[in-house]
Amino acid sequence: MVDFRKFYKEKANVAYAVMGYPSLEVSGEFIKRLGECGVDILELGVPYSDPIADGELIAQAAARALELGVGLGQIFELLERVETDKALVFMVYYNVIFSYGLRRFVREAKRVGICGLIVPELSFEESGPLREECDSCGIALITLVSVTTPKERMKKLVKNARGFIYLLSYAGLTGGKSGEYGALERKVAELREMTSLPIFVGFGVKDNADVRAIHKIADGAIVGTSVVREFESEDVDLLVERVGKIFKA
Repeated sequence: MVDFRKFYKEKANVAYAVMGYPSLEVSGEFIKRLGECGVDILELGVPYSDPIADGELIAQAAARALELGVGLGQIFELLERVETDKALVFMVYYNVIFSYGLRRFVREAKRVGICGLIVPELSFEESGPLREECDSCGIALITLVSVTTPKERMKKLVKNARGFIYLLSYAGLTGGKSGEYGALERKVAELREMTSLPIFVGFGVKDNADVRAIHKIADGAIVGTSVVREFESEDVDLLVERVGKIFKA
């Protein structure tokens, strides 16, 4: 199983991008230049027609990619051509995986360099078959925990976790308000008693100030909506510059 710590030094910068938005070409160029903007791990959002965990801006970006005809075939082809020494993780809805075929999807993902899967609507109780396929290929099926998750439930969730823990700073959609840092600190402390995996915080992490604050609390900060917003320019140089400012140390 991949150790995500090898991709960052002290604290991890994790960004999110919608594959195929505004084009597959821009997606590919951004992946090549992750090192220039301080991104250690990139979540690749696979466009889906009913993205129930995403806010309006990310949902619109996914819809645009679908309008352009971006599907799994094109995404796999792109990743086969693009080289990076950063960690790539799919953020993908379970219906997409199920329709493609669990074993086929996981093996293709592994072949093109994917290190992990984030499947937001897949419950722990229903994750067994996909977890088995991921374990067999050395891909981490990432565990999501909310700041509101009860302690006993959390113990169950993280017992067999892989890769890193994705801690949601609040219960809701991406792109919403920033988390309350006191509650986050308490939840991170609880998690550290249960697992040695890195803990990355996402949802509501919007700017450099948020990133710096999260780095003081957890092992990494995940920025989604603010990064996706920068893709609107379609200028890769400007994109790299602006994303770099979000993650500037």
